[in-house]
Amino acid sequence: MQQAGHDAVHTSALPTGNRTTDTRITRIADGESRVVVTKDRDFRDGHLLSGSPRRLLVVATGNITDTELLALFQDNLHTIVDSFGEADFVELGPHTLVIHQRRDPGPPGSEPPST
Repeated sequence: MQQAGHDAVHTSALPTGNRTTDTRITRIADGESRVVVTKDRDFRDGHLLSGSPRRLLVVATGNITDTELLALFQDNLHTIVDSFGEADFVELGPHTLVIHQRRDPGPPGSEPPST
C-alpha cells in the first residue's frame, strides 16, 4: 500500500509489534482514521457487533501465495480505496469485492431501528 502512495502501518511497526492486541489495533486505527486490513474474522465480528473498528477491509482469500495476494491488491486497490467513500466494511475475495453499505449510526446514544 505504501508503494501505491498510501499511508500504511504494519503491526510490526507498533511498540509491541505483532503481539499488539486486536483491541489496541482497533483503538489506534479508529483514533487515526485508518482502515484495518486483516484476514482475522475477529475484527469482522467486532465491526458487525459494535461498529469497531470503524473501517475494515477483510481479506477473505483462503490460502494463496504472497504473489497472488499482492496481485489481488494491485488489481483492486483503486476500487477498494474508492469504496471507503461509501462503505465502512469491504471484503476482498479471490474473485469478488463486496462493498457493504455504510451503517448510519444515528445520534450518539441512539439505538438502531428495530425490524
